[in-house]
Amino acid sequence: MKTTGMKDRGVLERVGDQMTQAQALRLKTLADEAYQPGQYATNLTFEEATRRIDALNAEIAPADSF
Repeated sequence: MKTTGMKDRGVLERVGDQMTQAQALRLKTLADEAYQPGQYATNLTFEEATRRIDALNAEIAPADSF
């Protein structure tokens, strides 16, 4: 595993690794909530899973504010 330092959320950034089980679960849940099952894939890198989770969170957040 390569590391590049701390991200703004205090999470160690991992470059080139597969997504974690926690990321897979979160991404699957968010993709289902957003009716975008295509956002979930089992072969994502840690970075791509993080990007997709962040994007789905941003999309869902306005709907949760009501």
